[in-house]
Amino acid sequence: MSCTYTYPSTVKRVENGFWFTKVSNGVYVDLRTDPECSGRVQYNFVNNNCTLRITDLRESDSAVYKFRFITDQEGGKYVGSPGVTLSVTGLQVRVNSLHVYGSGLRWAALMCHSSCRLPGRRHYVWYKNGLIIQGQRSSYYSGSFTPTDSFSCAVKGHENCRSPPLYVLHVDHFSVSHPAEIVEGSSVFFTCSSDANPVANYTWYKNNRNADRHPLSKEPQLVFRSIQSSNSGEYYCTAENELGR
Repeated sequence: MSCTYTYPSTVKRVENGFWFTKVSNGVYVDLRTDPECSGRVQYNFVNNNCTLRITDLRESDSAVYKFRFITDQEGGKYVGSPGVTLSVTGLQVRVNSLHVYGSGLRWAALMCHSSCRLPGRRHYVWYKNGLIIQGQRSSYYSGSFTPTDSFSCAVKGHENCRSPPLYVLHVDHFSVSHPAEIVEGSSVFFTCSSDANPVANYTWYKNNRNADRHPLSKEPQLVFRSIQSSNSGEYYCTAENELGR
């Protein structure tokens, strides 16, 4: 990113110039001394032009960047406003369509999505369970999967900026927690959790886990404010997202 600056004719010399995003206790923090940007920023000053280059761009670099210069005059310190807003967004795998067949086979059409417009024609790399899917170069991918498969993508040449994995429910990472001892009249909380991505929706049932007609709750937590003996029974929780249950 770049800027152009001017100053009063009474100024004979610009003594210092730098870019910043933070002000700490009234002190403007030069990006070159900011630990989060250390070794990744370069300045280029030519006449009254100031250019900032950031390498190894990260989502955490999203901020408003401003240029500040200090002259040889008393009070001759200036800040460019409103600054340059930088938004860095990572790639995401999105589900375009999903089909589940009677045999249990699951088939999905996925898209490698970026909210930024990428210049030129780009090729993509797709990963299934962390391994490259050979022969895939498009931003779209379709194929079969099992409930434990995960998918991620990256722009060719920028494989170090891979998207977070998208995966269905992991049964082995699905858990229900409850108190070890239950006393009649006490408050009791049953919690259902999973590491599903996309986020799962939860449903609680009593005695019959398939009793879709009579769910007790559609929240992750099933709450009894004053539990009674009449509440005795077997409780089940299901977790479901658009990719599986």
